[in-house]
Amino acid sequence: KHKAIQMSKEENLECSFCGRKKAETDLLIAGVDAHICDKCIEQAHGIVEEEVSETNTGGLSKDLLLKKPVEIKTFLDQYIIGQDETKRAMAVAVYNHYKRLLQTTDTDHEDEVEIEKSNIVLVGETGTGKTLVARTIAKMLNVPFSIVDATVLTQAGYVGEDVESILSRLLQAADYDLEKAQRGIVFIDEIDKIARKGDNPSITRDVSGEGVQQALLKLLEGTVVNVAPKGGRKHPEQKFIEVDTKDILFIAGGAFSGIERIISKRLNRQAVGFSASLDDDKIDEENLLQYIIPSDLKAFGLIPEIIGRLPVLSYMNPLDAITLRAILTTPKNSIIKQYTKLFAMDAIDFTIEEDALNYIVENAVAYKLGARGLRSLCEAIFTDAMFELPSAEEKVLKVTKQYAASKLTNTTLKKLRAAS
Repeated sequence: KHKAIQMSKEENLECSFCGRKKAETDLLIAGVDAHICDKCIEQAHGIVEEEVSETNTGGLSKDLLLKKPVEIKTFLDQYIIGQDETKRAMAVAVYNHYKRLLQTTDTDHEDEVEIEKSNIVLVGETGTGKTLVARTIAKMLNVPFSIVDATVLTQAGYVGEDVESILSRLLQAADYDLEKAQRGIVFIDEIDKIARKGDNPSITRDVSGEGVQQALLKLLEGTVVNVAPKGGRKHPEQKFIEVDTKDILFIAGGAFSGIERIISKRLNRQAVGFSASLDDDKIDEENLLQYIIPSDLKAFGLIPEIIGRLPVLSYMNPLDAITLRAILTTPKNSIIKQYTKLFAMDAIDFTIEEDALNYIVENAVAYKLGARGLRSLCEAIFTDAMFELPSAEEKVLKVTKQYAASKLTNTTLKKLRAAS
């Protein structure tokens, strides 16, 4: 009888937090005057972890993986060949930006030094890896990242996209998590295409040039913007979301085609007179971009206010034959590794000889299309094999220089040159 009373008491026990009966739980832990079940323990543990994480990161997302500049550069080295100056500048700028976010909660000190944002502008020819650098950093940090094209932007009220659409894309990349989006990275591609069209400011209405630059000013610096989550003009009935841009890192990239002439003029490369000498400073004529300074961007057509809001200026070196050869096989996501995986998925034994790789590089240098030229050539060489071999009985592909040359006929080469 005593045992039966004890069992009925145990059956009547319940969790003091959620009210589950003992029979509905896997484990019920007794305290002095209360009980707690295993499910409530798990939930409480999650809450504690979240609180501790927010305290330690100054409110940063717990998914953010912040690393030191050397670690950031080492990570970039796995995916990007060369471009050491840019990788160092980007690593420092990104590290300082996210350190700045950690600093925002520390307002107890008397000095209250506020660290400003270090937005970045990258100048480099097409196919040198401007977008790849930004995308790789975002992947490493595990923050929302969006690429927007500056060529479609116009002033408010004109045909095209409003500047605020930049933030719509970032919100989409963050699955509409506002907190996460406000600590993301935006890559504004083709920034050179919104350069001022005329030499004189505001003589005529430059709605896709100077007008866009002026609309970008507050966005880059940090302001609260009303953003239409689905894009502004097509869904006028939607509710706006307020996005604060002060903690969003903006990276602008552009080819700035023809800026070398401006740099050359500034460096006074035209020696005139008997006493003029070009040997005082040895200047690398093949890579004038390395001497770029903010005033060159101003001469190209960016307004001084926007240059001031993009304080970190870096450049991408043009890709020579040695770099292009390394890009083919060395990085984690190299072009040849991608094709090897594609063929392996169809159980095709794929090999490529050194002569064939060098042949591809020789042609890529001639096109001056950077890493994209390598991809175009590889597609032209491998397309027939990718079409025929999945259905063939003998699944072996050995690419020699002769095989590559036979696929890159004069007609194909002319087409590729026309595309460049």
